[in-house]
Amino acid sequence: MYSIDMLKSTVPPHPVSSCASARDAVDRLPPHLAQAVWPGHLLGTGAQLVWPSGHPLLDAELPGGGWPAQCLSEVLQPQPGLAEWRLLLPTLRQVVQAGGHVLLIGPPHVPHLPGLAQQGLPPDRVIRIDVTTMAERLWATEQALLADGLWAVLSWLPQARAAQVRRLQVCASRQAGPVFLFRPERVSSEASAAPLRLHLSLGACPHPLVVRLVKRRGPLRETPLQLACWPPGLIELLPPGEQGPVSPLSPDWSRAPAKRPPLAPAVPWVASPSLPDHAELDRPAARTHA
Repeated sequence: MYSIDMLKSTVPPHPVSSCASARDAVDRLPPHLAQAVWPGHLLGTGAQLVWPSGHPLLDAELPGGGWPAQCLSEVLQPQPGLAEWRLLLPTLRQVVQAGGHVLLIGPPHVPHLPGLAQQGLPPDRVIRIDVTTMAERLWATEQALLADGLWAVLSWLPQARAAQVRRLQVCASRQAGPVFLFRPERVSSEASAAPLRLHLSLGACPHPLVVRLVKRRGPLRETPLQLACWPPGLIELLPPGEQGPVSPLSPDWSRAPAKRPPLAPAVPWVASPSLPDHAELDRPAARTHA
């Protein structure tokens, strides 16, 4: 039998702040447990594996400095197919270089394989699963997360419910590669088990990536990030004052963009007065069949 003597309990003479008491409690934990504790006023770190995003501004705001592995990263968009490749190509290239594959589940458009190959994603490392119904999308995503090997999983789930996302989060704990769920922006106010949620859109011309952090293991950030990241062929087309801190997507960062071939001279079109119009050509045909 255990008894508690409330009269002998010690009360600190001065109130202790919650942050200070939290730090003291963490300091008293064993090292292997202390590194897994995340104070809410700081960015989460821990021992979790992360994949650098390739965007220094974004990495500075992501817990651990990159896209997390073994959990979900949810990307909310105004419409599907909006700038996903510009955001994720640097990370997908790292997965391929590490011997992994890129798995696309229900993408809104058929990927352009020659363009992806130019960016460091060979066609034999990109797998597309053509699914239509929500049940097929969920089943294919779950099987991909449970499969052995290194995968970067990109799944478009416009109608997934909170319970379904929670199940995928549990399955993602076995996956060493990054896992991205693309969902419509209207679900930003709904609960989600994904530890990381962000909103992706495009800014005004010349359309930089605008990333707003919706949920992360860290303090709230109200100001969105603008990432000036362009494909190599577009860098030379941007006005000098609008390029900003350019981050090209080309795998060869030292190679200058290839020069565009000169355009063929325009051929002026001159109307010939001797040629009859369509109405005059149609009248004899009409009289023949009359």
